[in-house]
Amino acid sequence: MQSIPLLICFALANASVLSAEQPPHTTEPLWPDGIPGVELTGVGDVPELIITRADADAPTAAVVILPGGGYGGHAMGHEGYEFAAWFHSMGMSSAICTYRLRGKGNDGKGYGHPAPMQDAQRAIQTLRARAKELNIDPNRIGVIGFSAGGHLCSTVSTHFADADPASSDPVQRVSSRPDFSILCYAVLSLGKPHTHKGSQRNLLGDNPDPALLASLDTPTQVSEKTPPTFLFHTAKDTAVPVENSLLYYRACVDHKVPVEMHLFNDGAHGLGLAKKVDGANQWPGLCQTWLTRLGMVNP
Repeated sequence: MQSIPLLICFALANASVLSAEQPPHTTEPLWPDGIPGVELTGVGDVPELIITRADADAPTAAVVILPGGGYGGHAMGHEGYEFAAWFHSMGMSSAICTYRLRGKGNDGKGYGHPAPMQDAQRAIQTLRARAKELNIDPNRIGVIGFSAGGHLCSTVSTHFADADPASSDPVQRVSSRPDFSILCYAVLSLGKPHTHKGSQRNLLGDNPDPALLASLDTPTQVSEKTPPTFLFHTAKDTAVPVENSLLYYRACVDHKVPVEMHLFNDGAHGLGLAKKVDGANQWPGLCQTWLTRLGMVNP
C-alpha cells in the first residue's frame, strides 16, 4: 500500500480531533422570509443561526451566542464554536447568531443600529417559537456575548421585542426577553471615557444622536425586567476597561436584578474560555455553577 506523507497524516489526525471536539450543527437563515429593510443577498447581508442541539430526551435550556468583533466582524472560533461545544457538554442547546454589522454587506456600507439588535432579538424569539421542534424549554433561553457582542447581549437584555399574538409570523408571537444573560469582557457603556470607541463608531457612526447614544448606554438601561446576569472581566483588559462591567453590576444591584460578577487581575481582552490564563481560567466553572443554581444545567 502506498504510504501517506507525514504532513497529510498530521492534517487528517488534526481534522479528526477538531471534528470530535465540535458537535454536529445546522446552519439556517435567521430571516427566511426576508430581512427588514434588506434586499441584498451578498456576504454579510444574510444573518444566520448556527444551531447545536443537546442530546437529551426532555427539553433543555438553550443560549444564543453573540461573538465579539467590534461590530465589524465575528470572532467565530474562540467566541462562537468553542462555546457551542462548551454548552453542548453541559447538556444545553445553542445557536450562534451571525448578526449584521459594520463589515461586509449592504454594498460595502455595512449595518449599524438597529440591525444587530433586530437580529439578536429575532434569534431569541426563533428558539422560543420553535422550542418544541428543537426540544428546548421556552422558559430557559438565555444569551451570552463577548466584547461588542457583549454590548449586543446587554442591549437585548434591556430592550425587548414584545410578543405580538396577532402576528402572522409565529416568531413574532413570542417575546425576545432572555431568561438569563452572560456578559464576558463586554462593551457596555457608550459615550463615556471608558467606552470602546471603535465599537461605538461601527454601531452608531461618528456623530450619533445624543438620545440614541444614551439609550444604548446599557448600564443606564437596566431595569427590574433585566434577566439574571453573570459578568466576567479582567483588570488588565486595556481594550475594554473593567469599568464597563462594574457599572452594569451596580445597576443590577440597584434594580434588584440577580447578578454575579467575577473579576480577575490577569488576562488581556478577548480571552474566550481563558484556558491558558491562571485565575481567569476559573470563570467557566463558576459560570456553570451559576447556571446550575438557576436551573439551566442539571446538577
